[in-house]
Amino acid sequence: MTPTLRLNAFLLGVGHHDAAWRHPRTEPRRITELAHFVELARTAERGALDSVLLADGLSVGPDIRHRVPPVFEPLTLLAALATATEHIGLIASVSTTWNEPFHVARQLASLDHLSGGRAGWNIVSSGQEREAANFNRDRQPDHPDRYRRAAEFVDVAVKLWDSWEDDALVLNAGAGVSVDTGRVHEIDHWGADFQVRGPLTTPRSPQGRPLLVQTDPPADGIRTAARHVEAVFTVQQTLTEAQAFYGGLKRQLVAAGRNPDLVPIMAGITPVIGGTEAEAHALAAELEALVVPHQALAQLSTALGVDLFGLPLDGPLPELAPVRAGQARLNRYRLLTDLARREGLTIRQTIGRFDGSRGYRVVAGTPEQIADQIERWFTQGAADGFNVMPPYLPDGLTDFVDQVVPILRARGLFRTEYTGRTLRDHYGLPRPANIYTAAPAPALVTA
Repeated sequence: MTPTLRLNAFLLGVGHHDAAWRHPRTEPRRITELAHFVELARTAERGALDSVLLADGLSVGPDIRHRVPPVFEPLTLLAALATATEHIGLIASVSTTWNEPFHVARQLASLDHLSGGRAGWNIVSSGQEREAANFNRDRQPDHPDRYRRAAEFVDVAVKLWDSWEDDALVLNAGAGVSVDTGRVHEIDHWGADFQVRGPLTTPRSPQGRPLLVQTDPPADGIRTAARHVEAVFTVQQTLTEAQAFYGGLKRQLVAAGRNPDLVPIMAGITPVIGGTEAEAHALAAELEALVVPHQALAQLSTALGVDLFGLPLDGPLPELAPVRAGQARLNRYRLLTDLARREGLTIRQTIGRFDGSRGYRVVAGTPEQIADQIERWFTQGAADGFNVMPPYLPDGLTDFVDQVVPILRARGLFRTEYTGRTLRDHYGLPRPANIYTAAPAPALVTA
């Protein structure tokens, strides 16, 4: 059977480019309107895309002076989008650092019920120092501690989702029995970070569990992904980098005893689409020209650990040693300097490729050229699908759905319509067995 391409639409305000809100093709005041997000979700659904993803932010930084931040809490917004759509998967970014497993498991199970089995969780280990002050802390937990907590957090959530077996809710009015308490289980979890008795207050949802997603995991996160995660959204700049990441994670999945074909890896792509290649590059240049240099330089300098102020914006990105350089910062700096050198980018052009935390892969061209890039990565072992990050919204998504998706369909790479009901159906993933049915545990009530 021919493998099926997976496509997710990452919805971020009025676009992923920092300066999208300044471009005449966007209407930035719509970021607080439900109708804007309904339009985006319905556009993605019209293209039969697998899912939409919403980001989240738990602090406000000085960069909001020059860029538009996410303004809605994702689960609340996705619950509203569930009533306006029928098929599209709904993936929420939710932090494991500043939440509790019971609360998150309950929210996601509720979304899965309300949407008829379309909920997904993008597992986020928050890393912004400013967030700590919003949660009664003076600093973030150290990196290893955050990822240890994240792994246990997911363990607890899975147990909570499975604390109700599928047929526990009987609602037998004649017998006066609402719940078969022999099929509801206290999880009695005692771990390093969490002590949770359970069970969840919500019966097992249509998918059994929401789809578990992780975005661009570092080394610690890759170990978590190999153990738990059912889809990985990632960002690499080149085919070679993507193939190396893809192969490495698939091998870890095999080592963890999992089927690597059941964990799709979705490469990030920001398609800048034009009627001709020249038009696409002109549009990309327009967006880059709207970036506020001071804000972008501050953002890039902080992320890379390199002071770029005082350097000519139209000069090359220098070969400087990052200060206070952890491995993640070094990797990010090398990625961007390699990109700048390979494409001959100036500092101004480099910051146009930067989204605040990492470089993302911008592809400017005609619909056919965008489809060529997608097909190449898909067929050459670099990705099972793509996390589409439109540079501006809504038109950037509309152009992808109306111009690129038909080409992918004509090439036999993508579906023409939905063939299943749930998000797991869209991703070609089975409904997970309940851990308590497979290995019976003490019931909530024994009599």
